[in-house]
Amino acid sequence: MSLSLSGLITALATPFQANGALDPDGWQRLLHLQLEGGVHGVVVAGSTGEAAALSDDEYDQLLRSAVKTVAGRIPVLAGTGLSGTAKTIEQTRRAAANGATHALVVTPPYVRPTQEGLIAHYRAVADQGGLPVILYNVPGRTGCDMLPATVAELASHPNIVGIKEAVGDIGRVHALLALRSPDFAILSGDDGTAARSILSGVDGLISVGSNALPGAYRRMCDLAAAGEREATESWDARLEPFHEFCGVESNPIPVKDLLRRIGIGDGLRLPLLPLSAAHHAAAEHLATDIGALEALSNH
Repeated sequence: MSLSLSGLITALATPFQANGALDPDGWQRLLHLQLEGGVHGVVVAGSTGEAAALSDDEYDQLLRSAVKTVAGRIPVLAGTGLSGTAKTIEQTRRAAANGATHALVVTPPYVRPTQEGLIAHYRAVADQGGLPVILYNVPGRTGCDMLPATVAELASHPNIVGIKEAVGDIGRVHALLALRSPDFAILSGDDGTAARSILSGVDGLISVGSNALPGAYRRMCDLAAAGEREATESWDARLEPFHEFCGVESNPIPVKDLLRRIGIGDGLRLPLLPLSAAHHAAAEHLATDIGALEALSNH
């Protein structure tokens, strides 16, 4: 399979055991579920993977395990973005040493750099980190919005190869599409608007919901990439309850509840708590639909 950045890439959750330890068996089940569902890539230790709650040893263990299981078939992106540039470079080198193919580097959380600061930060990581860099803009989490003009400055760097953009409004998407090239991929970071974005020319989706429904999200992305608007909108409508559910509480709380209900992992690490009781009935209802949707996606 191609290691290009396109199609469906799953931002993997990190399964834990009931006692809070890593769940290596659950991790393997999740990885195999993704491969069987036909995803085009995975992200290890991003925000969906509760990276902030992992020790360095756990980070290494998850990444090495994923690289071994994937065995070169699809890209393995590692979340390496931290609030300081030097630490981000160090984490990117760590990911490279563990076999990652790309670094997914979120804008520095909390510190709110200027646009010029972002340019200097990403150029330093691209120059010194040892991996191809994918920019990641998610202002709702970081307090920092990387503007399209800034992305344009960075897109010409030979080691900056794409962006995951979580701002889903159509104006932002069209501004970034002007920067798309064979050497710079535009990826949606928002499940709810991804179908529309891919129909508009975006290369693919880095998804949360595909943890539980890799085949169904792959089907939606394939249809959109083929320009089959009516079929894409039909699949998107089927998945809309999952798009919405994954946002009812802070990610990855909802999707980890769905995974638990299909037998993968048990719980989160503080400060995240399990899904509130008010959403349990919706979670149970959706979980009963997963098998049928996954089966249908193969037809």
